[in-house]
Amino acid sequence: MTIRVLLADDQALLRSAFRVLVDSEPDMEVVGEASDGAEAVRLAREQRADVVLMDIRMPGTDGLAATRMISADPGLAGVRVVILTTFEVDDYVVRSLRAGASGFLGKGSEPEEMLNAIRIAAGGEALLSPVATKGLIARFLAQEGTAGDGDRDPARAERLDSLTVREREVLVQVAGGHSNDEIAERLQVSPLTVKTHVNRAMAKLGARDRAQLVVTAYESGLVRPRVE
Repeated sequence: MTIRVLLADDQALLRSAFRVLVDSEPDMEVVGEASDGAEAVRLAREQRADVVLMDIRMPGTDGLAATRMISADPGLAGVRVVILTTFEVDDYVVRSLRAGASGFLGKGSEPEEMLNAIRIAAGGEALLSPVATKGLIARFLAQEGTAGDGDRDPARAERLDSLTVREREVLVQVAGGHSNDEIAERLQVSPLTVKTHVNRAMAKLGARDRAQLVVTAYESGLVRPRVE
């Protein structure tokens, strides 16, 4: 199936470059371009986009607000947002993941990396740049609260009680940036079993994808940030 991609960036030159790149792939097509967040939300609805490449900073409705609106719209439940950022270390990235983004990608990424990110997001199987994303989340959660349990979200922690022991184990591995195959090897189960546990954890915790599972794991205190 063809992956329908929406480009949201206030720089026309960048949008043009991204369009050429995406349209050059046989399994992708650009279905729209937006110069601000409000237009991105509208086009996501109208064009039935699968993946939105969303610039974080745009005039008017920015990428963060647009991501939150897409995430909150039941009619756009299948849309995956990939945040585009100029700065690899940026607190807006973590805020975007909390708002419902599936991951982030630096604007300086190689073309193949961007194309692969689109495919991964469309498949909903894994975080984009898992190690980098995990480290970014850990760094900013550590900065936001260093006192320990008192700074963790009690509501999220309480929801973890609905998980089985095995689902918790899988969640810890997901938060570590590991793929289903890697988790299966670590826990000595089949990849299909891991996928089942991941899907059940997502359903119980109200997570759209693995990115949201990682955020929940950190915010609930199940996984502790490691500050080097």
